[in-house]
Amino acid sequence: MPPRIGYLLPTRERVMEGRPEAAPLLALAERAEGLGFDSIWVGDSLLARPRHDPLTLLAAVAARTKKAGLGTAVLLPALRNPVVLAQQIATLDQISEGRYILGVGIASDVPNIRAEFVAAGVPFEKRVGRMLEGLRLCRALWTGKPVSWSGRWAVDNSTLGPVPHRPGGPPIWIGGMVRASRERVGRLYDGWFPNAPDAKGWGEQWREIQDIARDAGRNPADLTGALYLTLTIDEDSGRAERRMDGFMENYYGQPPAVMRGRQANYAGPAAGAAAWLKSYIDEGASHLVLRFAGDPERQMETIARLRPELG
Repeated sequence: MPPRIGYLLPTRERVMEGRPEAAPLLALAERAEGLGFDSIWVGDSLLARPRHDPLTLLAAVAARTKKAGLGTAVLLPALRNPVVLAQQIATLDQISEGRYILGVGIASDVPNIRAEFVAAGVPFEKRVGRMLEGLRLCRALWTGKPVSWSGRWAVDNSTLGPVPHRPGGPPIWIGGMVRASRERVGRLYDGWFPNAPDAKGWGEQWREIQDIARDAGRNPADLTGALYLTLTIDEDSGRAERRMDGFMENYYGQPPAVMRGRQANYAGPAAGAAAWLKSYIDEGASHLVLRFAGDPERQMETIARLRPELG
């Protein structure tokens, strides 16, 4: 199967620029689908990195597109009541007719994200347990059968309607890179969706996840190896480097060298971008989600031209 290529809508960037209107974002989603991108993604944050609500925006994207998958890169389930979340996701999956992919994460441990959890009334230190239990509860509700639940949340013999279009609910991809996250992917979930490391390191960890799946009695072929990658394509390498540095510093409020060391990123000519992306595909990645630093339409068109080189 050829690799699937996704596009991350610049919701955070547009809010930072003082241009929060949704219509241009929906037009970008339509453009991405028209250029052959296989999926369209939206990030998540309440206050730490202000942006559009991902599920609401993806519902609008679902109504404006026909074939592209839709995903969250990544949603923070710990910030949400899972009963409410289960209904929202079921509705989105119905609108999209089964195109939604639930990418999830636990959030980085930095001060502004801790403050975001406080503002939402959620204990930051409990975020992993809340995410895991919340996802279990969502999956139980998505069966359409009566659910009774006693834990962080209480459900008394209740049934969710509608259930997702896709039986059992959307695939769940885990964004974490630590060993515990990789264990969860192999044993419980449907895909791995980190934003680092380099291709060789990613391949080593992906094969580890496949081994965990085998040991758990699962078929590794049923799992998706995905990546969240940031790039800026420019034939002037120096200009590309400066653009990437500025993007990382403005987006995260941290020195660019710090963020570029933490996240997989590329800045440079198109030929190098193709080789960089293909290095992940050669290690087994089957779905690459791309975030562009600057000029998204031009870079979408460049990636569309490069597709034949990616396999």
